[in-house]
Amino acid sequence: MIERNMSPLLQRLAGQYPVITLTGPRQSGKTTMAKSLFPDKAYVTLEDPDIRRFAADDPRGFLANYPQGAIFDEIQRAPELSSYLQGMVDANPQPGRFILTGSHQFELMTQVSQSLAGRTAVLRLLPFTLAEVHTLHGATASPDLGQTLLNGFYPRIHDKGLNPSQALADYFATYVERDLRQLAAVQDLQRFERFVRLCAGRTGQLLNLNSLGNDAGVSHVTARAWIDLLQTSYILHLLPPWFTNTSKRLVKAPKLYFYDVGLACWLLGLRSAEQVSRDPLWGSLFENFVIMEAIKDRLNAGESSEMYFYRDSEGNEVDLLLPTGGKMHAIEIKAGATVNPDYFKGLKTFAAHHPNAVEGGSVIFGGLQGQSRSQWPVHSWLQLQNKPPSMSNP
Repeated sequence: MIERNMSPLLQRLAGQYPVITLTGPRQSGKTTMAKSLFPDKAYVTLEDPDIRRFAADDPRGFLANYPQGAIFDEIQRAPELSSYLQGMVDANPQPGRFILTGSHQFELMTQVSQSLAGRTAVLRLLPFTLAEVHTLHGATASPDLGQTLLNGFYPRIHDKGLNPSQALADYFATYVERDLRQLAAVQDLQRFERFVRLCAGRTGQLLNLNSLGNDAGVSHVTARAWIDLLQTSYILHLLPPWFTNTSKRLVKAPKLYFYDVGLACWLLGLRSAEQVSRDPLWGSLFENFVIMEAIKDRLNAGESSEMYFYRDSEGNEVDLLLPTGGKMHAIEIKAGATVNPDYFKGLKTFAAHHPNAVEGGSVIFGGLQGQSRSQWPVHSWLQLQNKPPSMSNP
């Protein structure tokens, strides 16, 4: 096991707040991190039906067993507990008393915002970063980009040396069988699975609910509901566009990405590194990987995950805009291993059209050797494994 990049932040906040709420996808390492950082705390999983029934039938009696606090895993399974926790921490606001984890962000955040506002720090732990994978594997870490994307970043795959195709098949089956039944009544599971695979085929594209719904054979309303469901359960992430009120030519639909690029590869039917590198979505999958690295980097540092992309009606685009000091750091993402002048077109256009909005920029590409250029430096994807302090300076 390795120390997660978020560990120092979690420990610091546990010294300031009586409750820490840790959310994120299933199997992202929330429980492992909580138990390793707080080994003296009682661990209680509310996935256990008997424990969950006790918590639901007699919440006061249940909590009375943990006067010194505890780690409550999958807290959204017992929604009434947060209200009773409020009284306990108000009576004794000892920092770091309770650690709550959950994998359903909407349900969990609704409970927290209603009952524990001002009493809890909220953190989101996503799967491994490239830096964490490199730390785990050391000199044996794969420098092959296709294999990196195929493996994805769920910790168990790397901790246990699992075959990614089998592990991701099991992950998706568990998600369909467990989370969907908890979150919503999806009547047609086969059609829903087809819908998710269609989403994988649109990785890095603008979200078009009408097209997606038509291809899946469901209504626009159902497509919207399923997209929301996939966001809630940390499968899909929608990256919003950047625009100003005066820039009417700018695209205003979000772009679709997966929280784990390995899962996107599996849903596309890719089973080898060679298949990944030859797939028509190669560039989009690489883009997905880099954008998720940026999100993880910010969340692990306790910063806002607010970020955008830029595209105008003429097709000029910048893949990623990171807010910094009231301006934007622009990042172009290219899977190609050879730098060519087209890599800088979007950056130059954005800087020319919005000179007051730009605070530097760079290119991240699929090659192994970066270039220190005067205006738009080029960084290799391998530089992301060096645990950069910020994606704005990889």
